[in-house]
Amino acid sequence: VQLQASGGGLVQAGGSLRLSCAASGRTFSRYAMGWFRQAPGKEREFVTSISWSGDAIYYVDSVKGRFTISRDNTKNTMYLQMNSLKPEDTALYYCAARTGRGITVDRLEYPYWGQGTQVTVSS
Repeated sequence: VQLQASGGGLVQAGGSLRLSCAASGRTFSRYAMGWFRQAPGKEREFVTSISWSGDAIYYVDSVKGRFTISRDNTKNTMYLQMNSLKPEDTALYYCAARTGRGITVDRLEYPYWGQGTQVTVSS
């Protein structure tokens, strides 16, 4: 499966952005999906993940209540709605996919990655 992330940009603290991850290739609904982010000088970290059917979702504590992950299997697209953005959310955001229904926070379990989209939050 090939992944294409988009929707990043520059926003002021407190603002919102919606990221999209479009998938092509194999059947999208067979993949659990996730969002990761990497700030300069830091390791890539887990943000959120969603199961193939959307019935299981997990968020890292730092984004709970502010970010919402969703997917539309009819459009082969996953979304990340980010509200109440903070400067510490600034990073390159990647979408990722793994076969199977289950979700995981371990980036090594995701063999498929998009190219990343930059999110910059100014204070």
